Amino acid sequence: MKKIRILFSVIGLLALWCSHAFGQTIKKQNSKKPIALKTITLASFPGYKGKLPVINQPVFPAQFFNIKNFGARADGIFLNSKAINNAIAACNKAGGGTVVIPQGLWLTGPIVLQNNVNLHLEKNALVQFTNNFDEFPLVESSFEGVAAYRCQSPVSASHASNIAITGEGIFDGAGSSWRPQKKDKISASEWKNKVASGGVLNDDKTTWYSSPKALKGEVDKNIGKIIPGKPMADYEAIKDFLRPNFLRIYDCKNVVVQGVTFQNSPAWTLHFLESEHLTVKGVKVKNPWYGQNTDALDLESCKNAFIEDNIFDTGDDGICIKSGRDGEGRKRGKATENVIINNCIVYHAHGGFVVGSEMSGGARNLFVSNCTFMGTDIGLRFKTKRGRGGIVENIYMANIDMKDIGGEAILFDMYYEAKDPVPLAGEKVSIPVRETLPVTEATPQFQNFFISNVVCHGAAKGIYIRGLPEMKVKNVNIENCVLQTTTGMYCEEGHNINLKNVKLLAANTDPVITVHNSSNLLLEEIYIPKNTVLLLKINGEKSAGIQLIQTDISNAKKEVEFSGNASPSSYSKQ
Repeated sequence: MKKIRILFSVIGLLALWCSHAFGQTIKKQNSKKPIALKTITLASFPGYKGKLPVINQPVFPAQFFNIKNFGARADGIFLNSKAINNAIAACNKAGGGTVVIPQGLWLTGPIVLQNNVNLHLEKNALVQFTNNFDEFPLVESSFEGVAAYRCQSPVSASHASNIAITGEGIFDGAGSSWRPQKKDKISASEWKNKVASGGVLNDDKTTWYSSPKALKGEVDKNIGKIIPGKPMADYEAIKDFLRPNFLRIYDCKNVVVQGVTFQNSPAWTLHFLESEHLTVKGVKVKNPWYGQNTDALDLESCKNAFIEDNIFDTGDDGICIKSGRDGEGRKRGKATENVIINNCIVYHAHGGFVVGSEMSGGARNLFVSNCTFMGTDIGLRFKTKRGRGGIVENIYMANIDMKDIGGEAILFDMYYEAKDPVPLAGEKVSIPVRETLPVTEATPQFQNFFISNVVCHGAAKGIYIRGLPEMKVKNVNIENCVLQTTTGMYCEEGHNINLKNVKLLAANTDPVITVHNSSNLLLEEIYIPKNTVLLLKINGEKSAGIQLIQTDISNAKKEVEFSGNASPSSYSKQ
């Protein structure tokens, strides 16, 4: 008995020492100065004359709450929802601190953060969210900028301040159980296994759904939009279709997400809505390339955010700026603004850095630098459509490297359609009807973009600008870029478009640049490939003020060609 007592004493002292050592580690983390910007200076953004935004950081007391002490078990079977949330509640009640999830596999349902709590995942901690949909009740939420009932997010916080998720662990959202799956996006054996796992197929057997409820929601095209007088219970028949966003932070202040990995998301992965003073640093998002609606990061109607050192690989847009959809977004009237994005890598995604298409509240003062996009469908992607309204302006992008871009390296499109940006084999691309409509509050606007030092090695198109007849894309400045692409530049309904020291190394050179109904284009120091067939094609009677200056045209067999009632007076060369 004496030996046993001594043994337990030693174990107790060892546990106390480990707890103290871990406490010291967290204490040191909490005592750090606010996370500093790495290589961003005003000199990185030509054309900007203001100050960069300052982002506040949360601070946590040196108190620690291990979920094991609240009954949690790391056996992959026991559901730890109550234990984890009780630890968070105790931490909050004690004035704040750190809730520790140790190494192990922890099965759980939804986790809700509270004020002054840092949820810390130790290295090799795997938090696995259950695929039992009954654990995720319907709640008031949102979907792509519209107030909607959705299933509760695996991790969420509302109306909270001073919160964090830190560490080196992993969250797995069990998203493959939630998401619809198209047959033509996976292999034959993967499809066979998917069908054998359960669920149901649509009538033509081309898409798998998790349950009849999920299929009914797709057939009804019911996104769960909240309708006055219609109770939430009426949406139970399509509940499984109303997939949750993985992390949902709503109306919160002083938030940090650092170091952790989020994988296998049911829908959007990291969604920040109407929140401010946000830091997302050193985070990894890993979703399959075919994962429907799995945006890596969405900042919606947020301000003062710092996004740095993240790695995203996903099935939808990578880093995305939003501010609500159509009338609801305009009524909310909150732009996403004062955002710094630095040193991020995006692998597969529909777009590397994206604004829209739900940008009805506007977006402004965005700073993007030192990012790498590899294998994204589009590099820099700005998308909207009639009906959205909103103004996107004052966007600064510098030092962007791209490789193997499926579509456009740089895209501005005001005819956005909710389809994959690079069509799959056999898909038809519709051409929108060109007509001039009255300008209203529902007319979107793109203006004041400054893009510099972009290098793209491989893309279908270099620069693509498509505005509306009643609202052109305005004031786009692109300089010091090298774009190795299949086609060069297309500009339709643009105004004040300035290119300086841009190499358009297009494989197809007939023409290199097409201008349609655009005005005030300044093409300065443009480098074109050898044996270029046609440098510039100008189309449309509204084209005017197109200038080519300080450009060697000796590589071109033909300098300019006019069509579609374009006047030769629309063009001049110096």
